[in-house]
Amino acid sequence: MDSANRRTRLPVLLLHNLDPSWPPDDIAGALRDIAIVEATLSEAGHSVKSVAVQDSELDRHLRDHNPDEYVVFNGCEELPGMVRSEALVAHVLETLHFVYTGSPPDVLALNWDKAGVNRVLDRYGLPVPCWRVYDSAQPYDWDCFPAIVKPAYGHCSLGVTTDAVVLTSSELGRRIAYVLEEFKQPALVEDLIDGREFHVSLWGNGAIHVLPPVEMDFAAFSDVRERICTFDSKFRPGSPHYEKILARVPAPLEAEEYRQLEQIALQVYRTLGCRDYARLDLRLRDGVFYVLDVNPNPDISPEASLAEAAQAAGYSYGAMVNYLVHLAAERHPRFGKRRH
Repeated sequence: MDSANRRTRLPVLLLHNLDPSWPPDDIAGALRDIAIVEATLSEAGHSVKSVAVQDSELDRHLRDHNPDEYVVFNGCEELPGMVRSEALVAHVLETLHFVYTGSPPDVLALNWDKAGVNRVLDRYGLPVPCWRVYDSAQPYDWDCFPAIVKPAYGHCSLGVTTDAVVLTSSELGRRIAYVLEEFKQPALVEDLIDGREFHVSLWGNGAIHVLPPVEMDFAAFSDVRERICTFDSKFRPGSPHYEKILARVPAPLEAEEYRQLEQIALQVYRTLGCRDYARLDLRLRDGVFYVLDVNPNPDISPEASLAEAAQAAGYSYGAMVNYLVHLAAERHPRFGKRRH
């Protein structure tokens, strides 16, 4: 991957959201993460200008910047005060003719519609768990247990707790009712694939590379309700799931298992139109890798799965971030024409 080692200096606009309504610890964490990215890009030789988006008026924040003069590193996951606005950020960038890292608006929008993703993957014969969407707490046609219940338009494991795993019809009805009331949206019910879980990161366009998979090891938990990646496992240091779920990279896999996992991951990435990079969550049961989730805009912080996978493949954090910037620069009408 020659792009990962390119030393071409680029003017980078580092776009990130900073919601004033966040708790102070979350604001501090976001500022810390973005400072790491800024320092990393600067160390790679790029000139970096950071733009913190603290309101919904993204076009105002970009008004004084010429799209011909920058590559945007898009770390803006949503506009403050506007839920599910991740795709809107990309749409505004495209409307203003900026070239940016990551997937286009339609891919980001689909990512929020978990049933929509399942429909697409079903259509192309890619393995997903059995699933249904319910807008009432009367799931008479569901008889597959254990099952897991999620908000149909969720993200970052929001609403995924141990209580989301249900073992009976009565538990299922109660959990669907909870999602309907708490999140004001339909509930997605899926067959819980009780097997090994892998987070698989991919990057590239045209030539797409699968990075070493990360296995989420649930050996510390014997209860099927506990053997899931919850919201706490990602965002609550000190919680049992955060502390006891171990990430093993590279995941120990037989050669044939890895071949199957790589093939499915590539098919999913291409089928959904992911661009530059993405992370897939899959589980292995009875020789089949089931796609649980597709994230075309995954966490890129140094401790996240993408960075761990890149490191296992021999790329420092700086090389990873540099590579992502150059993937976007290849689409730029000015910088994409440079010889490297």
